[in-house]
Amino acid sequence: MSCYTREQIEAAVKAKGYVWFEGAKDFDVNIVGVRNSSTGDKVTNIFDDCITVSYKEDGEWKSHCWPATTDPGKKGVQQYHNSAGVARLVEGQYRGSHTLGLHQGKYEALRQAKPVKVYRDANRDLKYDETKIAEGVFGINIHKAGADSTYVENWSEGCQVFKKAADFESFMAICRKAAAIHGKSFTYTLIESSDIK
Repeated sequence: MSCYTREQIEAAVKAKGYVWFEGAKDFDVNIVGVRNSSTGDKVTNIFDDCITVSYKEDGEWKSHCWPATTDPGKKGVQQYHNSAGVARLVEGQYRGSHTLGLHQGKYEALRQAKPVKVYRDANRDLKYDETKIAEGVFGINIHKAGADSTYVENWSEGCQVFKKAADFESFMAICRKAAAIHGKSFTYTLIESSDIK
């Protein structure tokens, strides 16, 4: 998993024609996941992607890059709970897709609030299929794994998941500040590492 600079993320997001938030107010956050393109369709079962957040505070850009997964893990792929198959988020920008809310009723996270697109993979062959796309509200949340998880397993069945709980808490502290200024609606953008020059 590489870490990326704010400039790299910003350039990649803008090159896709997506919105990059750089408003005059502080904490107008850009939450961007970066999927590791080098692994292709293989289920690696490790946290080899990242979630970034970029925003201004007191007029100065701040950015963070944390290890995460944007893909379901081995257990998620083989023991999924949706009859259509395990979900894997389709790359794209989802405006206002998430809000502050409880993940599985347990703790505060970013909960899916508007439809997103997911690939559905039902054959359990440990390769990600990208032939079937479904759109809807499926509980594709942004949450944490354990204290410092080694394997993804079923931490993700489509969710975007932080490897380390402490990184997630740092992320949520930023999101709460953003919500106090801009409201509880958040845009999530997912790009490929191959999009970054």
